[in-house]
Amino acid sequence: MSEENKIGVYNFVAEPFHVDFTGRLTMGVLGNHLLNCAGFHATERGFGIATLNEDNYTWVLSRLAIDLNEMPYQYEEFNISTWVENVYRLFTDRNFAIMGKDGKKIGYARSVWAMINLSTRKPADLLALHGGGITDYICKDEPCPIEKPSRIKVSATEPVGKIEAKYSDIDINGHFNSVRYIEHILDLFPLSFYKEKRISRFEMAYVAESYYGDELSFYRDETDEGIYEVEVRKNGNEVVCRSKVIFDNNI
Repeated sequence: MSEENKIGVYNFVAEPFHVDFTGRLTMGVLGNHLLNCAGFHATERGFGIATLNEDNYTWVLSRLAIDLNEMPYQYEEFNISTWVENVYRLFTDRNFAIMGKDGKKIGYARSVWAMINLSTRKPADLLALHGGGITDYICKDEPCPIEKPSRIKVSATEPVGKIEAKYSDIDINGHFNSVRYIEHILDLFPLSFYKEKRISRFEMAYVAESYYGDELSFYRDETDEGIYEVEVRKNGNEVVCRSKVIFDNNI
């Protein structure tokens, strides 16, 4: 199989209802597009969620890191390409490239996924999936020149915000939607902050699941100028995810 056939490319437009007050695509929408591209690519190659569900399995996102030079502007066309970089027994690395309207790469993303049993919620052996056929789609030649997700450790002891998981937070599996974590984390910063700065890197590390009615508390450290680390805990103590947000001054 040629390397080109291992890469999926998907086209989008920055719709007016997908941008923020600056006219740029929001990080939550971009995250949703990345997850959709992962789903499209997997489905087209026979290991999408619908196929896995037939055998009582599904994909879960473990880590995500997005590096951006800029965000698409309202009405601009852009595309996202995605490919599988590595497959291990319990995890797979999937990368993304984001290309702007002028054909220039404006960002990259790295992600780590696991396949779990829907009944036990335990990881399954990826190398046993379709007799190891997923490894046929490993693409080593396409570069992804950004750092892998880092280790995040938050020392703050007092929350900077709390929410209760509501209807709009819950996905088809009955869990807190992974993209909604992104949106709630970015809501920790005031609007005035986004008038002066842009997000140059965003990371998520998912640890545990949360559900409707859970109370989520957000703890935040500023580890360096413009660099923030956030930990989300449910019902007082259990960590459900961690995030790193790196801001640059608007250009």
